[in-house]
Amino acid sequence: MKFSPDAKPERWLGSLALAVISLISLGNVVTRYVTGGSLAFTEEFSVFLLVVLTFTGASVALRRNGHIRIGLFELALPEGPRRALILFQCFCGTIVLGLIIWFGAKLTWDEYQWESLSPGLGLPQWWYLAWLPLLSVAMLVRLVQQTVDRLRGRLEDES
Repeated sequence: MKFSPDAKPERWLGSLALAVISLISLGNVVTRYVTGGSLAFTEEFSVFLLVVLTFTGASVALRRNGHIRIGLFELALPEGPRRALILFQCFCGTIVLGLIIWFGAKLTWDEYQWESLSPGLGLPQWWYLAWLPLLSVAMLVRLVQQTVDRLRGRLEDES
């Protein structure tokens, strides 16, 4: 039986974001064609949903070992140094995601305290920003899962 890692919650959320982007964009095009004006909320929601889609897609790619990387050096190494390199890759990814989580949460909290409103619709800005640290946590979990699977030999690297 072949091992097939998955990230179902992220796939569902990304699919939902893409479907909503498609529907509101279609609605905006039809409205513009029929009335000559456009729906005000579509741009703000589309940008927000594109960010959600990007982070959920990155999380799914992490889980499935599908991120682009140059594996020539990694594949040329013997088992011991290769495992050390995999751990180093995880360490670097953890640092980057940790910084995104920390500063994303700090920014979200600041926007909540300042009661900042979005420029287009006047919604609380933190509603949009809260997804940045949350989805970064999901990516961090998927990074750790991917690393464990790679170290155990459960994920095959491209050759």
